[in-house]
Amino acid sequence: MSDFAQEVQRNMAQIRGPRPERSGTLVRLVGMRLEARGIMAPIGTCCEVIGEGGQRIEAEIVGFSDKTLYLMPFTEPTGIGPGSLVRALPDTGFATLGPELLGRVIDGRGDPLDGKPKPQGATRLSLHGLPINPMERGPIDRVLDVGVKAINGLLTLGRGQRVGLVAGSGVGKSVLLGMMTRFTKADVVVIGLVGERGREVQAFIQESLGEEGLAKSVVVAAPANVSPVLRLKAAHMTHVIAEYFRDQGLNVLMLVDSLTRVAHAQREIGLAIGEPPTAKGYPPSVFALLPNLIERAGVGRHGVGSITAIYTVLAEGDDANDPIVDIARASLDGQVMLSRKLADAAHYPAIDLTGSISRLSQTLLSPEDMKLANRFRRLWSLYQQNVDLIQVGAYEAGSNPEVDEAIRLRAAMETFLRQDMHIGEVEVSTRESLRRLLTE
Repeated sequence: MSDFAQEVQRNMAQIRGPRPERSGTLVRLVGMRLEARGIMAPIGTCCEVIGEGGQRIEAEIVGFSDKTLYLMPFTEPTGIGPGSLVRALPDTGFATLGPELLGRVIDGRGDPLDGKPKPQGATRLSLHGLPINPMERGPIDRVLDVGVKAINGLLTLGRGQRVGLVAGSGVGKSVLLGMMTRFTKADVVVIGLVGERGREVQAFIQESLGEEGLAKSVVVAAPANVSPVLRLKAAHMTHVIAEYFRDQGLNVLMLVDSLTRVAHAQREIGLAIGEPPTAKGYPPSVFALLPNLIERAGVGRHGVGSITAIYTVLAEGDDANDPIVDIARASLDGQVMLSRKLADAAHYPAIDLTGSISRLSQTLLSPEDMKLANRFRRLWSLYQQNVDLIQVGAYEAGSNPEVDEAIRLRAAMETFLRQDMHIGEVEVSTRESLRRLLTE
């Protein structure tokens, strides 16, 4: 194509559509929703709102109605009022990425939280990522060793699998995540702490993760006290960092704690801009957002790299039928349920085998290993079903050979399921322990 034709195309593109207006005026504030007119910019653009006294706050465009734009501020909207200048900021909606991120703690905008200089990188990617054609993805056919016996042996995960960690509060969820971070055989770990208490963010990094775990990890943190927009950005930032390392051919373990808090952030934004509430007050945009996030994980194009994703899902009030739990079950490749009853009995990790499943175990394991895992799960389930009868002495030995075997192996099975949080066990050793337990 000639230079003249290229110049004509560029000019025609400018003629066809109006040029965006990069500044406007604040006209209304309702709750945490700012309304501006005179500015034309796409959704997702970050803006600066400047008050008469020079006060400046940042906000993001989250919706519009006619010629009015809706913005959500990153901080408390103090010092601004009617007529405040609203100005669009350049180069927003992108993340700067590179290997320098390893060992760092950042927020949803990529700014450091660990007191170190802002990490620099040569790669810029959209926070929302680029979708992969499902026909171009490689298969999930290799086991990912997470260093936790109960998962390696009985709920085997594959590289590129998406799993939910379903739990109420205070049942050892953060401890289990820390164990997987330290003991996993993944090349890189990307951790998104979204909507958690600030104290828990620090405790997770210092106690559960430790120096060893942090060295091969990237932590993106957006505590509960920050704006819902920043919490949502943290979720997208976690995924785009994982995608960056996946595209380098690495096997990434991505932990998002929690998917429920991400849904809460989107609920706050959706209700603020006028979306109708549906189940438990969640607007429709929540149920569109979560599957889009989850589908960003998986095996890379043509099998190059992988993102194994573990999303924690809070069963509020231990309600396993919460709408977020339901959508997680429908979208994920399995779930690991944590039991409050086991946690109260000091059984850690408090994994409830009867409610947990990995939908890819049959593909990943040999027929012999799959048979052993199923036998263990059946014996454990039989014991739990009859535990009341056994404890009161109402069960008569010999009534059921399988129950007799479950009683005989109960102590050994319980020992197998327990694990010290400071000690990992490789997948091969776990298989051998399981084989000895069930064949001797």
